[in-house]
Parts: sequence; structure tokens; C-alpha cells
Amino acid sequence: MLGLYQNWKNLGGRKLIVLIDSWAWIEYFRGSKSGEKVRKYIEGREKAIISSINIAEVYRWILRFYNDKIAEKKIEVMKERCFVIPVDEEIAIMSAKIKHNENLGLGDAIIYATAKKEKASLLTGDYDFKNKKNVIFIEHG
Repeated sequence: MLGLYQNWKNLGGRKLIVLIDSWAWIEYFRGSKSGEKVRKYIEGREKAIISSINIAEVYRWILRFYNDKIAEKKIEVMKERCFVIPVDEEIAIMSAKIKHNENLGLGDAIIYATAKKEKASLLTGDYDFKNKKNVIFIEHG
């Protein structure tokens, strides 16, 4: 099933503005207070993207508590809402530089590089991103 923004032609030249991080999706799926704070982005009409890395992180988190069937349903929700950006060579090189210079884990560096490449703000509550440029940081609780 194609997501809301899976086809670039349907964007009408509009820029994507927010990368919804794994942390935000997990809190949303948990139904936590932090999840309530990100709800307006996830259920809103803002242009949104995710990295293919976000799919892996969220799928793995769901498997810790549930099963493949539930994980697949949740990933479909993500893909219906967001355009999925694969890791290409440019993102790979950008993420290596970010990891080296900013001491992020590789997964976080890939997500941050994806947001930078796509000129999107990163929506997260992951403390590794607090005070970083172009991050919409959601306080916990």
C-alpha cells in the first residue's frame, strides 16, 4: 500500500518538513504522555518522512513485546503517513561524517543525515538529539 507521500509526483513541489523519529513513533504506539505530544505531527497534515532505519528500529521494538503481525500493522501505519527515505550513498557518507564529528550512534547518525539531506526538522525526544540544529525536541512525560 502506498503511503500518503509515497509518490513524489503527488507532492506538487511542496517540501517535506518533518522526519518523525523512531522515539516519537514508539511513544505514540505506547499511548504515553510523550506520545500525546507527538500526536499532532503523526495525525496531522504536515509533510512527513521516515528513514528506512526508523522502520527497523520500530519493528524491533514491537517484536520485543508483541509479534510480527502487530509489527507489520504498525509499520503500515508509518508508511501510510510518511514517505520512506532509503539509505543511499549520500546519506551513508553524511552519516559517517556526523557519527565521527558529533559522536552519535550509527543509526542516529543515519536518521540525522536523512533529515539534513531532505531539509526536514527531526521530531524526537531522544536525548542524543537535544540542542541539535533543526530538531523539534519533545520533553518526556
